[in-house]
Amino acid sequence: MRQPKIITTLRSYSWSLFAGDLVAGITVAMVAIPLSIAIAIASGADPAKGLVTAIVGGFLISLLGGSRVQIGGPTGAFIVVVFSVIAEHGYDGLVIATLMAGVILLVAGWFRIGNLISYVPEAVVNGFTIGIAIVIATSQLPDLLGLSVTQVPADFLEKLPVLWAARDTFNPWALLVAAVTLVIIVGLRRLLPRFPGLIAAVAIGSAAVAFALLPVDTIASRFGELPSTLPLPAIPQLTLERLVELLPSAIVIAFLAGVESLLSAMVADRMIEGSHRPNAEVIAQGFANVGSALFGGMPATGAIARTATNVRAGGRTPVAGIVHAFVILLVMMTAAPLAGYLAMPALAAVLILTAWNMSEPHKWREYAETRLSDRILLVTTLVLTVLVDLTVAIGVGVALGLAIRLRRRQAPSDWTPPDR
Repeated sequence: MRQPKIITTLRSYSWSLFAGDLVAGITVAMVAIPLSIAIAIASGADPAKGLVTAIVGGFLISLLGGSRVQIGGPTGAFIVVVFSVIAEHGYDGLVIATLMAGVILLVAGWFRIGNLISYVPEAVVNGFTIGIAIVIATSQLPDLLGLSVTQVPADFLEKLPVLWAARDTFNPWALLVAAVTLVIIVGLRRLLPRFPGLIAAVAIGSAAVAFALLPVDTIASRFGELPSTLPLPAIPQLTLERLVELLPSAIVIAFLAGVESLLSAMVADRMIEGSHRPNAEVIAQGFANVGSALFGGMPATGAIARTATNVRAGGRTPVAGIVHAFVILLVMMTAAPLAGYLAMPALAAVLILTAWNMSEPHKWREYAETRLSDRILLVTTLVLTVLVDLTVAIGVGVALGLAIRLRRRQAPSDWTPPDR
């Protein structure tokens, strides 16, 4: 079924549901704002691109998606591939790749391929997720430690010597701001789990930098003032040569968007005891990525952490996700200059914590106790993600997973959809 969930939910919508969705939408927007900015910066893009993606992509995913409570926008899973695409093809190349990925997802959803994405081996998903987390964490070391590095290579093995060579530029104030931000985030999550502690922690860390005049980089000092309006939609310049050149990146973006959104929808289903429509969800990801590209944004997909925040805050219909997108737009229009004061180490702390949560350390022992073939699959995908390339990692991982599946054809019950 490809019908958006919002059509189903609005048939029995009520003021009490709207009140819950309104509170949840505002709450999750407060989480999404600093996270979207941090993800854009870590991806090598302008911070405003993260907000544009959260607004346009988040709106379309909620409006057209197959989940009641899915929240969409830029996610940490895309940082590695986005950084690589920008480094190799420029930001205009990323926009074209995102547009192509959206078209791929639209075709996949129309032909009901969404049902098949959920059968990607869990070991592959775990492997590239942990690998991405490692790459994200290392990419944040310059801002976390206040290192003066003009350009950090995208390649992991090339990055480490560059960071080591810059060790003499270590700024203890940057590390202190990052540490304080981390402590506040973790503390507020434990004491007040429903409170949007993410933005409060970043605001406190950034305020300390501003009022104490600490020698720490901010968004304004590095990128200038953020825009206060959405850019006008525009079709990127397309040529056959450019499309062929960017096709591998588009396929990876489409794959990640599809897998990440369906995993998020599955998590949401368990939280609200509901069921999502996978093909409607994939089609929504397609429209979201096409829309984001037309506005010059980044790839968008369902965000597991923000979706969980939405559910815990009381969101029960797609209206919460739509409210979340409009709240981010309102903040962008009215408070863009304030975002310039956000401290880079505070945003680095947010992404370090995001990387830690992505790796799901509470499941490491479980991974170590799985069958040998699954461990080999996970480690292979992880190593290839970190040391080679995400495209290669996914291709090899899925191929090995298929080979293992064929080997176990006498015992199909051992092959289950990812459960994260």
